[in-house]
Amino acid sequence: MKSNTQAVRAAFLAVSAALLMPLAVQAQNIAVVNGKPVPKARVDNLLQQAARAGQKVGPEMEAQAKDQVVLREIFTQEAEKKGIAASADYRAQMELARQSILIRELFEDFKKKNPVSDAEAKAEYDKFKAQLTGTEYRARHILVESEAEAKTLIAQIKGGASFEDLAKKSSKDPGSAANGGDLDFAKADSYVPEFGQALTKLKKGEMTDTPVKSQFGWHIIKLEDTREAEFPAFDDVKAQIIQRLEQIKLQQYQEDLRKAAKTDYKFAQQ
Repeated sequence: MKSNTQAVRAAFLAVSAALLMPLAVQAQNIAVVNGKPVPKARVDNLLQQAARAGQKVGPEMEAQAKDQVVLREIFTQEAEKKGIAASADYRAQMELARQSILIRELFEDFKKKNPVSDAEAKAEYDKFKAQLTGTEYRARHILVESEAEAKTLIAQIKGGASFEDLAKKSSKDPGSAANGGDLDFAKADSYVPEFGQALTKLKKGEMTDTPVKSQFGWHIIKLEDTREAEFPAFDDVKAQIIQRLEQIKLQQYQEDLRKAAKTDYKFAQQ
């Protein structure tokens, strides 16, 4: 009697396992198309790619991914039925796709193994800060073609004429003339040397007594105001700096690979 009970129990467990097995397999697939299962892993892969690209993954995107995966299976089966997979054009495109995927993964692997440290990012930040901080000057200028014309305008301004009005009327600089010669705030070294040197010698409200010659013509310069250049905090720009340094490292890695390769090909740009 006992042996019969054990046999019944074993048979029950076997039947249960057989019934549950298709459910387990089914859980790994999202659909069956023309008898071929569509694995859930394809959906997971699409969602991972979307997340990597910075997209927000949620229920709506998951539903769209499932639709896309099933549609792809339907279309792929039809393409295979028509023999497209055997065509030379298909094989050529598959080789390009294979190379693209391998190259992408190679570069991703390099970035993971060569991360930008906080120290590197801070050093880059300090370098830019040193270059971009300092005194900024808000200037106006009038640009003309001849020294004589510049001297005439200086005399008119000293006689009470409006600098801004004369700039709108006479300046040959299309970028500032319409704004009364206003150049907004900028560091002196952002201008041509002759202009920048003359600008730093002025006090607020002063104008150059004599015209300043540069490669563009003759300038009359007026200093409106000065201020200390503002620079964002490190934490505010850290992400951008890291991204830039990652790109620099990756470009150097690519260049090192190119130089190390043995090839008879001559690159157009080296």
